[in-house]
Amino acid sequence: MPNFPSAKLLQDEHNKDAKLSPFQPRPPSLPKPVGLGMGGKNISFDEKVRGRRLRNSQESLTDPGETGSSTDSLKEDTSSNGQGLASGCPLDLPPMETPSFRIRTDSFSETDNEHSDPNKERLKPSRIILSPLQSTGTYPPLENSAASTSLRTTNRIDRDCLDYSAVGRRGRGSERLQRNLSDSRLLDTMVSDNASVHSMKSTYSVLNPIRPRDVRNRSFLEGSVLGNGALLGAEELDRYFPERRLGIYVATWNMQGEKGLPCNLDDLLLPTDTDFAQDVYVIGVQEGCPDRREWEIRLQETLGPYYVMLYAAAHGVLYLTVFVRRDLIWFCSEVEHATVTTRIISHIKTKGAVGIGFTFFGTSFLFITSHFTSGDSKVYERILDYNKIIEALALPRNLPDTNPYRSTTSDVTTRFDEVFWFGDFNFRLNKARGEVEAILNQVMGADMSPLLQHDQLLKEMKEGSIFKGFQEASIHFPPTYKFDIGCDVYDTTTKQRTPSYTDRILYRNRQADDIKVVKYMSCLSIKTSDHRPVIGMFQVKLRPGRDNIPLGAGQFDRSLYLEGIRRRITRELKKREAAMKNQNNSTVCTIS
Repeated sequence: MPNFPSAKLLQDEHNKDAKLSPFQPRPPSLPKPVGLGMGGKNISFDEKVRGRRLRNSQESLTDPGETGSSTDSLKEDTSSNGQGLASGCPLDLPPMETPSFRIRTDSFSETDNEHSDPNKERLKPSRIILSPLQSTGTYPPLENSAASTSLRTTNRIDRDCLDYSAVGRRGRGSERLQRNLSDSRLLDTMVSDNASVHSMKSTYSVLNPIRPRDVRNRSFLEGSVLGNGALLGAEELDRYFPERRLGIYVATWNMQGEKGLPCNLDDLLLPTDTDFAQDVYVIGVQEGCPDRREWEIRLQETLGPYYVMLYAAAHGVLYLTVFVRRDLIWFCSEVEHATVTTRIISHIKTKGAVGIGFTFFGTSFLFITSHFTSGDSKVYERILDYNKIIEALALPRNLPDTNPYRSTTSDVTTRFDEVFWFGDFNFRLNKARGEVEAILNQVMGADMSPLLQHDQLLKEMKEGSIFKGFQEASIHFPPTYKFDIGCDVYDTTTKQRTPSYTDRILYRNRQADDIKVVKYMSCLSIKTSDHRPVIGMFQVKLRPGRDNIPLGAGQFDRSLYLEGIRRRITRELKKREAAMKNQNNSTVCTIS
């Protein structure tokens, strides 16, 4: 057996340690021999550790909010053990049968220790175990479906209180979700069960932190599809577009050269029957207003600060404008445009086409707006216009072809991944005016198939003489030409023109099912022209880009942006002033 010190030395050392404050750290005491102790009972080191672990586990069980700190439990543990050893009494714990409410950080009084039953000391926990809360009434019923409104509302977290770090700790499957928290669709549908909502507003940001090592190593102008950190690569694409789908809004309108623009363009660009605004807005105008700059400012004013004008091109009175979301401007390449006139006298630029091409990530886009030859019987001339445009439109010039194996030099539409061609094609219905009106009166709802059987464009497309490879969404709206200005009545002049579908939006893609149609409709509320605008909304497949794509470096029309926002603010201030005047001028009539 090992030689132990004398009992007197041990007793002196024990008394000296007992005088120390329980909150003051002290060196470990020497081991005590068996049978020695103030109370005739010794507690081994293993038992101390086992008791402390039991105490900590009980604290966790009785502290669901986990507000008790580890330092507090150590202090109380040291205090209770020190008092117990110094007095030679067993550990003092509260009774378990009749727990009385106490403050978590308070210790028990000496009177409780005196009246406590020594046989039940070891059964007392270190913390008071409160009985579970009982609800006073029944809970409202919840649907079994996880997508139910009531269940989602129960666990919904405010969009500016999202715990981004908590979301990122849920596993590898949540990494993509954390990278795409800036997407409004994810914010609106996010549900969390156990995230704190008290300390997040000032702690977390939508902006991801950037490490100095990443700044040193990352170059946006280098890296291929599989390159790590490439600006147009798969990682960045999945971060902004988890489904790899881009929302595109296309509008075409023959303005009839009117000087006066509509008072409000919201119905043209922001219809109320859609849930979300699109990522890209492309507006093509034929016979545009004389002041093209004013038209672009009005577009910017309507779309607001979320969008910037990427590019605008014109060919006479043909206008083509492209707006993109402000946070997506960095993923656009340089923009190119080209024009073609179909008139014999080229300086009269009322008929022809203007095209804009660019690459977004690794997908190339071509947008063409055109105005073909008018006349009910001039179908052949319109086909000639089409053939001239696809051969003479010189695009792309500096942009690389994303798929050169499918391109042909005789057709510009084969040199881009996704092509949208829209405008006033001037194709008519091969029916007399009276017969067309009779069919319009007979058709039920949105079924326009009886009219479309006589459409010149659909007939020529089926025969393959025009718009080869193009598609058109189903038409469920009445003919858009020709109306009397300011009303919904078709032409009442002496010419009595036959109502026709002259304004169309067609699309073509290299890969099948790349373009999905969301909506295809006309805007009946804008009546300043004899044409009604036609609107199309699409979801387009995106692919990662390569390092050979020349970036646009975030260029946009800054002066147009500032002027449009200034007008938008002025308009809102005028509305508020008018509302205040109406409120001040209102009187209350009383009857005596």
